[in-house]
Amino acid sequence: MNTRDYIALEALRCPPTYNPLPIVLCKGKGVWLWDIEGKKYLDMMTAYSAVSFGHAHPRLLKVLNQQAQMLAMTSRAFYTDQLGPFLEKVCELSGFEMGIPMNTGAEAVETAIKVARRWGYEVKGIPENKAEIITANNNFHGRTTTIISFSSEPLYQKDFGPLTPGFKIIPFGDAKALEEAITPNTCAFLVEPIQGEAGIIVPPKGWLKDVHRICKEKNVLLILDEVQSGLGRTGKMFAFQHENIKPDGIILGKALGGGILPISLFLSHREILSLMTPGSHGSTFGGNPLACAVAHEALTILQEDHLAERAAELGTYLMMRLQQIDSPLIKEVRGMGLWIGVDFHKHLVSAREVCEKMSLKGVLSKDTHHTVVRFAPPLIITREEIDFALDVFQSTLKEIEEQKDFL
Repeated sequence: MNTRDYIALEALRCPPTYNPLPIVLCKGKGVWLWDIEGKKYLDMMTAYSAVSFGHAHPRLLKVLNQQAQMLAMTSRAFYTDQLGPFLEKVCELSGFEMGIPMNTGAEAVETAIKVARRWGYEVKGIPENKAEIITANNNFHGRTTTIISFSSEPLYQKDFGPLTPGFKIIPFGDAKALEEAITPNTCAFLVEPIQGEAGIIVPPKGWLKDVHRICKEKNVLLILDEVQSGLGRTGKMFAFQHENIKPDGIILGKALGGGILPISLFLSHREILSLMTPGSHGSTFGGNPLACAVAHEALTILQEDHLAERAAELGTYLMMRLQQIDSPLIKEVRGMGLWIGVDFHKHLVSAREVCEKMSLKGVLSKDTHHTVVRFAPPLIITREEIDFALDVFQSTLKEIEEQKDFL
């Protein structure tokens, strides 16, 4: 089978919920990917930050193989020797006391919603079925029915109603709007510290600190979705550390599984998570020993290899090089650490076109909201590899400019 055959087969058997670039990948090693034709690509997307450690990391593969041969799955009907040590590790790193393990980011968001509502009823005293959760405009927390109910993107909601009530949407980065939206029935503010799918939107400096203060004053839980921003991506272990605050809970996923297995977490304080009792929540695969062993090793690598610090240093270099590119196509460059978006003037070029042309030159990235190309490479990337990616990016823009008679 060739590239066209695989694409045709997938189109035949899989509904078109995605619109992939016309490349069929079959191998990954470090920061590199290969397609079935043998062509090599630099991965500048990392599966939305899930592959932060690079593809096929030898330490993660070793733990994966060892644990798979020992014990891969039991369900939470029994204790295992992997869940406790994993949670101990992530709690030490984050400063939280307890965590509920799940599989995907969306599941962890759903978990946070349930916990916040229970806290609202049992601790804050909100009347039954009246709890409200505030979210931000242009958010992305997943695609389950409840989560799309508080999306501001019409496409995510079309034909999937009736939607789940109990949510209120305010502008992102606006602390005053949060303060005005809070009522006695508000139990939580659920927000991304940096919005990824919206196009790597960084809020004003000091916003998160103001949000933290408001939530404390109003007795509202501050829950941060760090599925993409957490675990070193922004140059800190967690994005909230840039503002020196501590939320009431954080949601982790993606990179937590080392780019190998799905595992996610909702982390919070003991007095909050202790409200959850047997039967109130669960997951057959959540906290399985195989995923826990891999995640524990991923966290160890993150610490020992100083990958957050590496993201800060190389992210500064990546941002500098991007900002030096003089192109009429570029509207704005924004981001933090190794998580940067280049926003284009939509009337001049589509981000999809840029990504397609870059792929022909050996660099893979992803467009978001039609105008933004994201740069989110593995945290193990080198400066030389960044240079290669940006040389390709710059030559791609010049090619487009010449085609459109900008020069």
